[in-house]
Amino acid sequence: MKSKLASYFIFFVILTLTLSVSVETFAAGEGGHYKVDGTKLPLWSIIPFVGILLSIALFPLLLDSHFLVHHGGKMSLAWALIFGIPYLIAYGGDAFHDILYIYLIDYIPFIVLLWGLFTVAGGILVRGTLRGTPIVNTLLLLIGTVIASWIGTTGASMLLIRPLIKANAYRKSKVHLVVFFIFLVSNIGGSLTPLGDPPLFLGFLHGVPFFWTTSALFPHMLFISVILIALFFIIDTFMFKREGGVVPDDGTNEPIRVDGLFNLVFLFGIIAAVLMSGTYKWGDVNVLGVHVYWQNIARDVLIVLMGLLSLKFTPFSGELRQTNEFSWEPIEEVAKVFAGIFITIIPALTILGVGKEGALSWLIVAIKEPIHYFWVTGVLSSFLDNAPTYLTFFNTALGKLQLTEEVVPQILSGQLTGPQHLEFVRLLTAISVGAVFMGANTYIGNAPNFMVKSIAEQSGIRMPSFFGYMLWSVAILFPLFVIVTFVFLR
Repeated sequence: MKSKLASYFIFFVILTLTLSVSVETFAAGEGGHYKVDGTKLPLWSIIPFVGILLSIALFPLLLDSHFLVHHGGKMSLAWALIFGIPYLIAYGGDAFHDILYIYLIDYIPFIVLLWGLFTVAGGILVRGTLRGTPIVNTLLLLIGTVIASWIGTTGASMLLIRPLIKANAYRKSKVHLVVFFIFLVSNIGGSLTPLGDPPLFLGFLHGVPFFWTTSALFPHMLFISVILIALFFIIDTFMFKREGGVVPDDGTNEPIRVDGLFNLVFLFGIIAAVLMSGTYKWGDVNVLGVHVYWQNIARDVLIVLMGLLSLKFTPFSGELRQTNEFSWEPIEEVAKVFAGIFITIIPALTILGVGKEGALSWLIVAIKEPIHYFWVTGVLSSFLDNAPTYLTFFNTALGKLQLTEEVVPQILSGQLTGPQHLEFVRLLTAISVGAVFMGANTYIGNAPNFMVKSIAEQSGIRMPSFFGYMLWSVAILFPLFVIVTFVFLR
C-alpha cells in the first residue's frame, strides 16, 4: 500500500509541475484551439466516442457487473488507440496538438481537482449512531444540496455518500438513495457558485460575476430541489414502511460527531486555489504549442499540496480513513475511463466548435430561443464534457447577438440593458441551467456521478446499469425539466 501511495505522490507531482493547466484556455487563443479543421471532419469521426459510451453502458450489463473496475482501463485504452492512431496518421502534427491539448487543458486539471477533493473529503468522518430513516436520509440530502455550491459537487458527494450508505446499511432497498443523491448533491446542488460545477467556473473565468449564478439560478435550483427532496421523502417513506418501518436496535447510541474537521482547512485551501486561478493573470509558458498558464500551475500545485497534507495528517492506513472505508478505487476508475473519453471526444468538440460550418450545422442553426439552448446544452452535457459544451454555446449566444466577451461583466451586472443584452442574460441562464442540471442524466454527465456509483458498489449496493440509471433520470428528471422550461425559460 505504501508503494502504491508513493506512486500516486510521484504521479501527481510530476503531472502538476510539468503539465498542469486550466480549462481557461478553452477560450483564450485566436482562431480556435484545435488544429484539425473541424469543417472537414465527418460526422462518423465520433464513432469511437459513441463506442466507448456504449462500452461503459453495455459491458457491465452483458459481461460482468464489475467490468469497469477490473477492465475499465483496458477498455478505455483500446478505444483511445482505435481513435488516436488513425487520427494521427490522417492529420499528423495537427492531430498530435489536438490530443496533447485535450489532456493538458482538460483531463489533467480535471483529475487533479477531483483527486484533491476526493482525498481531502475522505479524511473527514461522521461518527455516531446515524439511523437511516426517511427523515434522516432527507436531511442528509438537504445538507449535501446546500453545501455543494460552496465546496463543489465532488467535495459534497465524497463527504456525505459514505455516511448515507452506513446509516442505511440495514435497509434492503438502497438504490433510490444513491440515485437521488446523484441528482441533488452531485449535480443540481452545485448551481449557485462557480465553485459548484466546472461549467460555472468556466463562465467565471470569462467575465461572469461570481455571485451572478447565485441570483440567476437560485429560483430554478430551489424549484427543482424542493420537488426532488419531497419526492425522495415520499419514495423513501414508502420503501421504509414496505420493509417493516422499524429501525433495528444494535445496542449503540453514540452521539453524532465529526472527526478530521481540520481537513476543512485543506478543503478551503483548494477553494482558495481555484479562486486565485480565476483572479490573477501571471502569463503563460508554451508546452509543445499549448499555452500553460502560470497561475493555473500554481493552483494545481496547491491542490496537490492540500491533498498530500491531508494524507499526512489523516494517513491512508490510519484509523480514520479505514473506518471511512476510504480506498483509491473510485478515483482510479474515473481516471482510467475518462482518459479514453477525453481523447475520443475530440471530433465531437471540434465539430461543435466550428458551428454552422461543421457536420452539426443543422443543430447550431436550429437553436434560437432559451428553450433550445437549455435542451441542446443539457442533452449534450449529459454525454459530452459539460465545460466545453457550456463554452461552445456561451460563445454561440455572444455571436448570435453580436456581442463580445468584454461586455459580459457589464451585461450581467445590469450596467447594459439593451434588448440584445437582456436576451443574452436569458440565453446564458438557459445554458447554465442546462449544463448543470442535466449532468445528472447519466453516470458520465458529471464526474461525481461515477465516483458515487463506484463507492456504492464497493459497499455492496447493486447499482443500475448505464441505461438502467437513465430510466430513473428520464422518468423523474425529464418531466421536471419540462416544467422548468415552461415556468422559467419561455
